[in-house]
Amino acid sequence: MRIYIAMNSYVFEVLADPSRRKIVETLRAGECAVNDVVARVAIQQSGVSRHLRILMEAGFVQMRPQGTQRLYSLRAEPFRELDTWVALYRSLWETRLDRFGAALERSQQVNRPAQPSSPTRPARPRKKQAA
Repeated sequence: MRIYIAMNSYVFEVLADPSRRKIVETLRAGECAVNDVVARVAIQQSGVSRHLRILMEAGFVQMRPQGTQRLYSLRAEPFRELDTWVALYRSLWETRLDRFGAALERSQQVNRPAQPSSPTRPARPRKKQAA
């Protein structure tokens, strides 16, 4: 049985931007107002608002009004979908890494210098006995 999950490349384009990744990392701690995000990522308020809008359009972020504030938080669903998509390919690199690790181990065994089975000490000179 073959599983196919369509992953829109736009998702990767959205997360490719370093400023948006900073915002996502900031929101991992929980819900934040725009000013809190601005203070934590050191980006001007207009830039944070623009990036939050893009993240909302892509479905990564949601907004909840509270009085005059807008509180932003991450949505779990798109990250689950991304994880499911990546999981389909995880076995490819894990298999390659396992083969690489085995080859590295074989190479290290071949190149190891032979070690004596028991440590040997240099012989001590004997003292001459008085006659």
